Amino acid sequence: MSPSDSLKDVQKKMEEYMNGGEKLGWLIDQKNRRVEIYRQRKKVEILDYPRSLSREDVLPGFVLDMGL
Repeated sequence: MSPSDSLKDVQKKMEEYMNGGEKLGWLIDQKNRRVEIYRQRKKVEILDYPRSLSREDVLPGFVLDMGL
């Protein structure tokens, strides 16, 4: 999410991506130190101050160090 993005607009776009067939989406809000995790047909998971993100079934072995 860039500083000029509206959170509501980006959340809407993430929902569109999931409805379009994407399996996983991370909306990283550095300003509020929060991550919204989007998955198909599942409720959005919200993490506050995560140290890292990983998703073995979609991105095997990938870990994103958040450095927040």
